[in-house]
Amino acid sequence: MLKVALVGAAHIHTPGFIKRLKERASDVTVTHVWDHDDERAKKRAGELGCPSINTANKIWTDPEIKAVIICSETDRHKKLVLSGATAKKHMFVEKPLGLGASDSYAMASAIEQAGVIFQTGYMMRSQPIQLFIKDQIQQGNFGKVTRVRASVCHAGALKGWFDTEWRWMANPHEAGCGAFGDLGTHGLDQLLWWMGEVESATASINTAISKYPECDEYGEGVIKFKNGTIGTLAAGWADVANPVQFEVAGTEGHATVVNGQLFYQSEKIPGADGKQPWTQLPAANPGPLDLFLDAILGKADLPLVKVREAAAASAVMEAMYKGAKMGRWVVPKA
Repeated sequence: MLKVALVGAAHIHTPGFIKRLKERASDVTVTHVWDHDDERAKKRAGELGCPSINTANKIWTDPEIKAVIICSETDRHKKLVLSGATAKKHMFVEKPLGLGASDSYAMASAIEQAGVIFQTGYMMRSQPIQLFIKDQIQQGNFGKVTRVRASVCHAGALKGWFDTEWRWMANPHEAGCGAFGDLGTHGLDQLLWWMGEVESATASINTAISKYPECDEYGEGVIKFKNGTIGTLAAGWADVANPVQFEVAGTEGHATVVNGQLFYQSEKIPGADGKQPWTQLPAANPGPLDLFLDAILGKADLPLVKVREAAAASAVMEAMYKGAKMGRWVVPKA
């Protein structure tokens, strides 16, 4: 039985993680919940059937607790991660890893030095379409990839999703970003996963209805990859629809994801004419939390997100925000 603790319960994905942890009661047990907000800790502990505590030190010093799931506000990540690294706890840290390059790479170094297992919540990597596109790029079936695009948008600001319980997520001082960074980090992870290192980036980021003070609501980023590919990223909370989620264009192939369906064309793949949805897809991988728990329990060669990948995503996002503010291309900090 793997013993884990929930450290921070602020993130909007916390209820989903709690549901999954309860479904894994046969091999995982949550021993404690800590949050700086005692009422929030008590609420989530009640759902998990375990005690809440008012100090995280009990978690760090308990040798039976092998791992922690950190779902705090982003501005609290660094302190918690450094404590977890010192205590040699395996760590699932909700995305984004940090507020920017500096704190993210500091966390990455601490995690690497501690030699613990790391994972974060980039669930798109587990989806069949994303796995297929990644494989086709690696096999060269797009030819030279010239353009990639991700669009990750919803109506969160329009519908007031962050008015109450999740209000901190619309406070850039706590979240490190606004709508563009919050949703955009998912699409950005896919683009980086496909294309690798970034040369420079910029963006245009704005508000539509000014729902939350100081919080951006939509944006469009542009990325120059070191391999010559141009990437674009759309993200925000002010969209009533988001039908075209991904596009990959190359000299010998093209893929578009429309309303969750893949349209794929490649001169190297029989039948891939781009006219009908492509359904020859691999099976989905487990979600990121399950991959994390399985890795701790001894399963080998699982596709976890490397902590340097998570740090790089924070660095590129920071560069896009700086580019939007200064009106120029910005080289991400390494």
